[in-house]
Amino acid sequence: MRIPVLLIGLAAGLSAAPKLRLSTAAVGPVSVTQGANASAQIVEAYNAGDGSLSLQAAASASWLSAAVGGSRPCSNRPGDCLPINISFNTTSLAKGMYTGLVTVSDPNALDAPQNISVTVQIGGGVPDSITFFVAPNGAPDSLTITTNGLLTTNTSTQSGGPWLSVALTGTGSFRFAYPYKINAAYQDGMAEGTYTGSLRIAGSNVAPENKTVPVQLQVTSQPIARIAPSQLAFRIAAGAPVQQAYLSVTNGGLGTLSVSAVTVETASGGKWLAADSNAGLVTVKADVTGMNTGSYAGTVKIATNGVNSSFTVPVTLDVVAQGPPFAVFGGVLNSGNFDNGFAPGSVAALFGEQLSMKDAASATAIPLGTNINGVRVLVNDQPAPLYYASYGQVNFQIPYEIDPGDAVVRVERDGQSGNRLGVTILERAPRIIQVGNNGVVVNPDGSLAIAGGRPARPGEAVTIYCVGLGRTNPAASTGAAAPGAEPLARISPAPRVAFGNVFSGLISVDALYVGLTPSLVGLYQVNVILPADLPDGDVNLSLAGDGYQSNIVYLPVKR
Repeated sequence: MRIPVLLIGLAAGLSAAPKLRLSTAAVGPVSVTQGANASAQIVEAYNAGDGSLSLQAAASASWLSAAVGGSRPCSNRPGDCLPINISFNTTSLAKGMYTGLVTVSDPNALDAPQNISVTVQIGGGVPDSITFFVAPNGAPDSLTITTNGLLTTNTSTQSGGPWLSVALTGTGSFRFAYPYKINAAYQDGMAEGTYTGSLRIAGSNVAPENKTVPVQLQVTSQPIARIAPSQLAFRIAAGAPVQQAYLSVTNGGLGTLSVSAVTVETASGGKWLAADSNAGLVTVKADVTGMNTGSYAGTVKIATNGVNSSFTVPVTLDVVAQGPPFAVFGGVLNSGNFDNGFAPGSVAALFGEQLSMKDAASATAIPLGTNINGVRVLVNDQPAPLYYASYGQVNFQIPYEIDPGDAVVRVERDGQSGNRLGVTILERAPRIIQVGNNGVVVNPDGSLAIAGGRPARPGEAVTIYCVGLGRTNPAASTGAAAPGAEPLARISPAPRVAFGNVFSGLISVDALYVGLTPSLVGLYQVNVILPADLPDGDVNLSLAGDGYQSNIVYLPVKR
């Protein structure tokens, strides 16, 4: 789970290093007939830096293998690529879905190693039958299936009118999987009851996928349980603390939905799996204490009072050997909207595994220290202040001393150095802190400006919270609390605040104050009076300065 801490309280050698890039980080789901081998696949690797790559590839599953081929022209970009040839031995696998990892490594390259997730569907991706549930006048229910080519599909309904449809989703001409969304929608005049239909599929090169699938739709005024995600996967190093994942239980129907019981079962490995429920959130825990490396399976069973009653969520656990901290490629993100925009002083979150082998911990004092439970983050070899450290996430501040340009980030755990990730630092990269589509904006009375609570009102002064506005005047100190009295740490020149867009009408105004939030570390605020002519509804909000612009968020407005 990503933890936005602000809401809870060598550079010379960089230019000479190769940088690993892959054409994709995911292969599949690859459909295959049970008893057969899946078709071989290719992922292309190339160098986005200097020097040359010297790659190795290794697979995590016995049914999966990978090898690096010789250099050749790339398929979908200029220049040369190294093919990662992925092959399968799936003849002995039972029907179902399996996922393994191919790790592509080069000890001298930035952004290496990288993992390619490889998924196979034994027996194909088309279910034998489908049942949908919708409430009268309620939202549609849907199911997405994936295949390895274009299909010919036909839907028919024997009762209830044209409630069943199917469409290819997603874009792009180069892909491994083709997602088809099967949709069941309530039709005007439908009475409560069960309606029947069918989906005919043809054209697949995987024989089990070519069939007619019976489909039922139940229209009901009872609660309807929706569980997400549909499966969980843990990958935990031996000796790591207990790790958690979450299942959301929501009501897609009418009435009140309640969870009556949550139970777990493990097919192997003992009692490593546990789960409990609180207000529609199921917390699932995996404890690898005393377990050997290997793959394990279990299930979480959730019983509800919904018309569709109970669900079984499959859980897989891979216990791996303990090693150095590993940061995933693209896993350094700002804590405002979790993209890759950074400036000196930005608050960032780094994701990976084995980052810490102790229980999650947060900073306890300001100025922030550069070590939590033996974990350090270094930016161009400069230790960075830390907010939070856990097995899979570390939150840190990019030091103000780091100049704009390319930089290298790595994690060190108990003196053991992890892999190096390349990031780009800009002079200013403001990101309004975002929750869903809404920005974190505080009204004069201290309430959040949200649609379900107290929206913002034209003419009032509000405070917009953000990260990434960069260096201040006077200069802020890395890891230290921002000054609480004049002279405050301001941004100069200050960005303007923009409302709306060029199509509906853009309103741009000067702020009363733009700078660091007094007494906090790395958090900026923009104080502004909302224009009197703002319309009611979700208004686009952003910040713009000389050569830069923030993310665009919604600001709920109501007079």
